[in-house]
Amino acid sequence: MTEQKKKLLELPAKADEIIKTENDRDAILQKISELLHNEIDVYDWVGFYIADPEVERELYLGPYVGEATDHTRIPFGKGICGQVAESHETFVVDDVHAQDNYLSCNIHVKSEIVVPIMKGDAFVAQLDIDSHTIAAMDETDRTVLEEICTKLSPLF
Repeated sequence: MTEQKKKLLELPAKADEIIKTENDRDAILQKISELLHNEIDVYDWVGFYIADPEVERELYLGPYVGEATDHTRIPFGKGICGQVAESHETFVVDDVHAQDNYLSCNIHVKSEIVVPIMKGDAFVAQLDIDSHTIAAMDETDRTVLEEICTKLSPLF
């Protein structure tokens, strides 16, 4: 097992510590973004998009780490993030340039994973991770990130 995979498998416990020690949702999301970005070399942009309670079927950019993005609001259905907002299923993209529905945030992005955060049956937010490495995320990333998102669900 690579050093990066070992670090990846330790992330849910580290996320638990952040959730236990912070009481502000956005501070928790920011620290989780920083944790993921700092621990995993191929996670070049890590952030959260949150379902806007005031604007139906639209996401707004929450806490994140990485280069600034023009995509501060995304309608459901548009791009990978908008697709996940509708499907409520994790989407792993090995090559973003092979996707018809990809919203380019940065010319360096090669792969992406978007994990929904559900509160019961309701979609409330998502974790979005971009990588400058092609096919950077695999089944282990998916499993670990889904576990972290389940832990974050009660915050919404």
